[in-house]
Amino acid sequence: MANAVVVLDNGAHTAKVGLANQDEPQVVPNCIMKAKSERRRAFVGNQIDECRDTSALYYILAFQRGYLLNWHTQKTVWDYIFSKDGIGCSLENRNIVITEPQMNFQSVQEATLEMLFEEYKVDGVYKTTAADLAAFNYVADSEERTTMESLNCIIIDVGYSFTHIVPFVLGRRVLEGIRRIDMGGKALTNHLKELISYRHLNVMDESHVVNQIKEDVCFVAEDFKQAMQVHYSEEKRREISVDYVLPDFTTVKRGYVRVPGKPREDEEQQQMVSLCNERFTVPELLFNPSDIGVQQVGIPEAVADCLKACPWEAHRDLLLNILIVGGSAQFPGFLPRLKHDLRALVPDDLEVSLICPEDPLRYAWYGGKEVATSPNFDEFVYTQEDYEEYGFLGINQR
Repeated sequence: MANAVVVLDNGAHTAKVGLANQDEPQVVPNCIMKAKSERRRAFVGNQIDECRDTSALYYILAFQRGYLLNWHTQKTVWDYIFSKDGIGCSLENRNIVITEPQMNFQSVQEATLEMLFEEYKVDGVYKTTAADLAAFNYVADSEERTTMESLNCIIIDVGYSFTHIVPFVLGRRVLEGIRRIDMGGKALTNHLKELISYRHLNVMDESHVVNQIKEDVCFVAEDFKQAMQVHYSEEKRREISVDYVLPDFTTVKRGYVRVPGKPREDEEQQQMVSLCNERFTVPELLFNPSDIGVQQVGIPEAVADCLKACPWEAHRDLLLNILIVGGSAQFPGFLPRLKHDLRALVPDDLEVSLICPEDPLRYAWYGGKEVATSPNFDEFVYTQEDYEEYGFLGINQR
């Protein structure tokens, strides 16, 4: 316990954190939250579970547009995480594995190192990306591959602010092949808020509740045009349409899908919204961002484009090893739709194989655990002594 490495997958929506000798991480909201019902208190991380009424929850986020910009908020969350209420230990005199976004700004990288070494007194830092850790975990999980040096794969990280497509050839990121789509879980939740507010009732202040609705009812349509036929067939409409019971925070703490023919007690008095095509038009933005005016291609086209920057002899292995991670990859129907669309964009003689782990949200953290417990981990760590001698620039020379 004294020398265990801390692994922190510091995402824009949630931080996945734990010691490398633990079986699984804690998932902590990476923000400060304020509720109308308890105006005098700010809820940090998992303290939100103590809030009796989460209606009109106000978020103060550490990340803006996918990058760590609000350091006061981030330090408050980290102070909570590395306390008795969090993982139960401090960072002092420990090594840490920490993730950052792809192509992170140099100023943010400098501030991160300064915070960790000077505020938290860590012994050493291994700074990486979630895609790198996911690739490392993929190697560790694979029965066929034994080393990172032989790995050819594509990591699709469907996150909160962005979706990144990151190709690896012979274990190294192909920087020219990295593609970013400005579409993730945050944009999907915001779009669903607008749809419900326009069609039913105003929920523009209810990000927390609408995010739960998105997680509970949304799915990806394998054929979007066919799914839109729901408006021409009463039978199809009945198949897709659901009534979602909204929480009132007295008798119903969390919303749920109403089961037809099996009403709960007092259910008729509860406020409900009927959802039909919203269930599949919202996740459709991952495949067609232009639906809401974002002039970018969808995930299948971005994967096909990233292949063009990779050596042609690696294309077969890359398409056979497409790993999908991130919280927004958990929509039902996501894999079949992606495979169907990607199949139409790549050469017929190349097979397409998609892999989505059981827990795509925490998959990168498990990769960090594998890195932290590897025999040569100390070779990658940028130590306190290195920082004092070389400053920030030394870490980029490793």
